[in-house]
Amino acid sequence: MQILNAGDNAPQFSLPNQDNQKVSLSDYKGKKVLVYFYPKAMTPGCTIQAQGLRDNQALLAEWNVEVIGVSPDPVKRLPKFIEKENLNFTLLSDEDHALADAFGVWGLKTFMGKKYDGIHRITFLIDGKGKIEHVFDKFKTKDHHEVVLAYIKKST
Repeated sequence: MQILNAGDNAPQFSLPNQDNQKVSLSDYKGKKVLVYFYPKAMTPGCTIQAQGLRDNQALLAEWNVEVIGVSPDPVKRLPKFIEKENLNFTLLSDEDHALADAFGVWGLKTFMGKKYDGIHRITFLIDGKGKIEHVFDKFKTKDHHEVVLAYIKKST
């Protein structure tokens, strides 16, 4: 697993969203995009992380930052997550984990003594030109939004 770094070009993508419509990175040209990878919709940690971003969406929008959540969930699971948690940002389905592979966030994980391949919870801030501005890889799900907001506030 080779995680992309700040300064790298972000991989171009086109994936289905919660409405099964294709969303591409190029759709956000000129805006910053916060691409956050999460393991599975409607699980406790992923829910807490999503709620923090949801509750701070207006502030992120003021700084011209769009939020996109990416998971290996099938498209049909995403609208349920959005509705249940009243999410106000886009979720993308990366079922074959090709985008997770491209960002370097798919790899070996260990949970309760079991080893398996899955998404590592890592977030990338992409600038308006498609370069990775910052990588967030040290946070707890409950304070993910605070770490992101502190960086963005400091950098603007």
